[in-house]
Amino acid sequence: MLFEELIAKVPDYKSFYTVDEFNERSLALAQKYPDKVKIHMGGYSRKNEPIYILEIGKGSKNALLFGCPHPNEPIGAMMLDSLSEMLAKGEESLDKLDYTWYIIKVIDVDGTKLNEGWFKDSSSIKKYAQHFYRPPGHEQVEWTFPIHYKTLNFDAPLPETKILMKLMEEKKPAFMYSLHNSGFGGVYYYVSGDLGSQLFDDFQALPGKFDLPLNLGEPEAPYLKQLAPAIFQLFGISEEYEYLVKHLPQGTDPAKVIKAGTSSDDYASQVGNTYSLVCEMPYYYDSRVDDKTELAQTRQEFLKKSLESTKQAYDHVKKILSMIESELKDKSVAFYSAVSNYVEVTQDHIKATENWIENDETLRRPATVAEEFDNVYARKFYDSLMQGMLRRLINENLKHDPENHVLLQAKQEADKRFEELNHFLEENLKYKTIPIKSLVCVQMIAGLNTMYRLQEKGEK
Repeated sequence: MLFEELIAKVPDYKSFYTVDEFNERSLALAQKYPDKVKIHMGGYSRKNEPIYILEIGKGSKNALLFGCPHPNEPIGAMMLDSLSEMLAKGEESLDKLDYTWYIIKVIDVDGTKLNEGWFKDSSSIKKYAQHFYRPPGHEQVEWTFPIHYKTLNFDAPLPETKILMKLMEEKKPAFMYSLHNSGFGGVYYYVSGDLGSQLFDDFQALPGKFDLPLNLGEPEAPYLKQLAPAIFQLFGISEEYEYLVKHLPQGTDPAKVIKAGTSSDDYASQVGNTYSLVCEMPYYYDSRVDDKTELAQTRQEFLKKSLESTKQAYDHVKKILSMIESELKDKSVAFYSAVSNYVEVTQDHIKATENWIENDETLRRPATVAEEFDNVYARKFYDSLMQGMLRRLINENLKHDPENHVLLQAKQEADKRFEELNHFLEENLKYKTIPIKSLVCVQMIAGLNTMYRLQEKGEK
């Protein structure tokens, strides 16, 4: 595995930087190394916040790397901060990469700021959920690229998405790294294609160097194509469309359920011959996430338990939103959009999942411990995140109407549910909070090795 010597150069971070801190560090880097680093104003966010692009190096191929495509995912932004410093300082081992680097540390500036409540202390899953924010699909930078596929016609890219589209169209990057991370679980990867067995071997060995597990439980979506354990083919929105066509009740238009656009990889592959990587990293893990021990129960049985948990979470959020809807003074707040969209589309997703679970014969094999963990325990963790946003929606409105008895009752019920979920998690999880340096190193080494293998393939 290449570039391991850079691990010693990565700082032992104790917290995540804020958006303002990232911007200050980018401006300072360009000022300190004016001969190596250019800084461009890429544009502005929906709330008129600046989005900066660092341009470093003069290689023959272009690389586009961007952090926080989902605003609750700052690991990649930290990695880009560390990597940009190394590039500016002229780390010798990076000379073997013949790229011009275009780096955006934080692409969803507005959403990332709404997560900063846990950035200085990410040690507990409860604190993470309390300060969590993630927008609905049609407001996510990653999933608002234009697409026209059957009945799905999406052509409303966000200002932030347009910045990326412009770079893709003008620079036609050979390599693109959309820096995502999960919340709980293990390490797993998405790639545009196979660059040889050595790269996949490196991907699978890399987490273990930091005592991190691969994620060997349930994949993010049932339609994913697995290329190797914990390594999947990247996908666009058309794959979800076809899954919904197959599993939604007859006559239901998948476009009305999706409501969003396609992915950065899908768009980049259309405008240039771009190879993309996604390296998903968790903040927390439990030793069961990579346990392949077979159990007596089937995978289908555990998926049904997961679906039941989803139904309970959905019913609760729907009830509370219905209770407070007429009391909300400002529905333009980000939390309202996130919660209301969840209520609007989740029922159809539940129907599709139900149909898939009942009819997919492959689910009747024995489940593994990792699959049980994802379906029974990790599911509750993700339920707690939506519950956290519901509480934030109520609390934001109480600031303007602190004596509103409907909001106060809703708060009481939402708080009770939130505490119940977190009590369950604390009782049933044996989780560890992963050092930020470890997460940064895995994403960095995975990306650099991919860039090297891609370059090597092009030279043959």
